[in-house]
Amino acid sequence: MFRVTADTLQAYVDFDPERKRDLIALHELVVSAAPALKRYFHRGTPAGEAGMRMRMIGYGKFRYAVKSGKSVEWPVIGVALQKNYISVYVAVTRQGAPVVSHHAGKLGALRLGNNNFSFERFDDLEQDAVSALFAEVAGIVKADPENPVRYMQGSSSAGAVAATPKL
Repeated sequence: MFRVTADTLQAYVDFDPERKRDLIALHELVVSAAPALKRYFHRGTPAGEAGMRMRMIGYGKFRYAVKSGKSVEWPVIGVALQKNYISVYVAVTRQGAPVVSHHAGKLGALRLGNNNFSFERFDDLEQDAVSALFAEVAGIVKADPENPVRYMQGSSSAGAVAATPKL
């Protein structure tokens, strides 16, 4: 199993030297399209607590409460190194559906899910389309700060109640 063992943002970016350039280029695209979504290192949820364990680069934060009543932090946009690709997770909806699904076939992605897409190299992406997605995400969160929380309420991983996003 591939596991990123980094414990800081810089260590995460440096973790795979062959894909460091891809992470930096993607970061520059996020910052230019969605500057209000501040970058941070998402440590993953500790074992025994609700939430995903994987470490990733996060852009924008929000918190939601799970059934146990505990609060979980999650990125609005998350970027994760996988064994053979880089995945981008988006916790925002448009018209009740995950926003990424509205961009199917336009991103140049190797793999596409409802709330995520994956690629091998940044240059494989349709950068204008990915930039438009990130700008749309930032606009949705600005206009509706509770949108990511409601997205998590609808996911199978959470029985969430409203909480306050932190950009």
